[in-house]
Amino acid sequence: MTSILNADLHCHSVVSDGTLTPEQLAARASANGVELWALTDHDEVGGQQRAAAAAKAHGMKYLTGAEISVTFANETVHIVGLGFDANNPPMRQGLEATRGGRGQRAMEMAAGLAAVGIPNAYEGALKFVGNPELISRTHFARFLVESGACTDTYEVFRKYLTEGKPGYVPHRWAALKDAVGWITQTGGIAVIAHPGRYKFTANEEYALFSEFKAHGGRGVEVVTGSHTVAEYTEYADVAREFGLAASRGSDFHSPLESHTDLGTLPYLPKDLTPVWELLADRIQ
Repeated sequence: MTSILNADLHCHSVVSDGTLTPEQLAARASANGVELWALTDHDEVGGQQRAAAAAKAHGMKYLTGAEISVTFANETVHIVGLGFDANNPPMRQGLEATRGGRGQRAMEMAAGLAAVGIPNAYEGALKFVGNPELISRTHFARFLVESGACTDTYEVFRKYLTEGKPGYVPHRWAALKDAVGWITQTGGIAVIAHPGRYKFTANEEYALFSEFKAHGGRGVEVVTGSHTVAEYTEYADVAREFGLAASRGSDFHSPLESHTDLGTLPYLPKDLTPVWELLADRIQ
């Protein structure tokens, strides 16, 4: 396989905070010309068997996937795992522990919103949750749009759910070393997701990539839904600097919310090693 491949290795289903089922995502990806696909739900592998079966039914190649939340330099960073064994006990136990703090965090978010005149946000958010263990800011955002408090989810995050706003509650996630370890111990590859989204200084970003590689991380998302064209170039350079493979993924969540549809991104730069080349024996 070459870099000229319509691979989409980052998206979310109702198993975490997407609005489509794994089967609906597979159909949408196939219709958009995706050749290699991965479902990467947040801290959860419960949709993997369904996604793999749906990919096969649509004639797509498939890689197991998950997007794991880690805390680094007091920021939440996401690590995408690809090609790992989804039934591996340490992986499953680690993800369960990572999910565990979401319920209490959600109650605290609801209390913050109630204090500024938005009652019953926890109950409202639950209506949008496929898996209550994975209640997140996205589910609160959908409730605030439905209730008329905001016109769209982008306004919700800007006004209520980012640091310093009434509904923001930080959470301590997995350690970077642990998340990379869960992925790599069964032959998978760890990838830093959408690095352009993190609010790091240059030194903090360098530390993130250095520690990630030291722990066995081998990839970075270069072309992804939230990156600008300039960031495609910037993180292609980072991939070259650190000797990392490049990944590509839309980070698609919903037809009504996502900037970028499945399978519609530009191809990776030709001189970079695509992450799927390192996973040839893991592709289903």
